[in-house]
Amino acid sequence: MFAIIDIETTGSTYKFGQITEIAIYQHNGSEITGSFTSLIRPDMDIPLFITRLTGITNEMVKDAPKFYEVARKIVEMTAGRIFVAHNVHFDYRFVKEEYKRLGYDFYRKTLCTVKLSRQLFPGHPSYSLGKICAAMGIEINARHRAAGDALATTKLFELLIRENERRNQIDAAGHLKLF
Repeated sequence: MFAIIDIETTGSTYKFGQITEIAIYQHNGSEITGSFTSLIRPDMDIPLFITRLTGITNEMVKDAPKFYEVARKIVEMTAGRIFVAHNVHFDYRFVKEEYKRLGYDFYRKTLCTVKLSRQLFPGHPSYSLGKICAAMGIEINARHRAAGDALATTKLFELLIRENERRNQIDAAGHLKLF
């Protein structure tokens, strides 16, 4: 069971930035089984360069829930699942830091679709989400928005699972060997 996640943030440093949007697609290894998307109101202004990249403005998040208001939903959506993201360390560190600010620990096993893409589809000049999706014929709607990028990551993940199966990398118990 997997939780495929993408976030948008106020910047690139998890210690000083905050999440402005999150999307989670629950996946059972075959298909999407649930989803959650929300803007999140940070405790700081969204820098102009981030607004230009994501389209998320301070006005858009002014009535959005604070992280603590969606924290329980995120825990429920990810419980017992592997936390999957494209460049997973970025998303996972931000989520962990948001929980740390609330006084809680957040631990999940992680899986990186960048790392898997490099293993299963070697030789591409770039493994950025936009470039690898374009190379694989995956359309990204709403680029640099959490739901659009998370859905593209989900489609990429499904290709990775199929390629993994094609290579017969399945263990004796019938589980995918993803590394």
